[in-house]
Amino acid sequence: MSCIRFNTPAQRAQLRALAPSMVTAEEAAARHPAPPVTDSKIRRLRILAGDANAKIRESVASSYHTPVDLFEKLARDSDEGVRACVARNNAAPCDVLRELAHDPSATVRGWVAVNFYVPADVMSELASDPDATVRGLVAWKTSLAV
Repeated sequence: MSCIRFNTPAQRAQLRALAPSMVTAEEAAARHPAPPVTDSKIRRLRILAGDANAKIRESVASSYHTPVDLFEKLARDSDEGVRACVARNNAAPCDVLRELAHDPSATVRGWVAVNFYVPADVMSELASDPDATVRGLVAWKTSLAV
């Protein structure tokens, strides 16, 4: 017995008629808006930023709703993964990214280099980073802009 299915022209027409229409990302976002950011959410982020588990702190560092003071705190976290999450977050303030451009970890500096919102002066500084990978990321990102 074959598992191949042969639909009749009428069945194919019905399938086409019932197929969902494709929507753009903007239309999908408009149909399913994110809930508003409340004081309660910010309080939870503040509590989670002090959690002993670095993965929990990484989730706060990755949030677009993290307040500036928490970004500043998490940029000085002892865990490299937490600092890397701050460095790659497009919502991180420019001053925090400037600070992370001097991080001892090349991984963190590399994430700063590929952050879309990193200031031009920081990119210039990272272009002469001691780590070849960081310099390569700066060159790659620069080539995308050309």
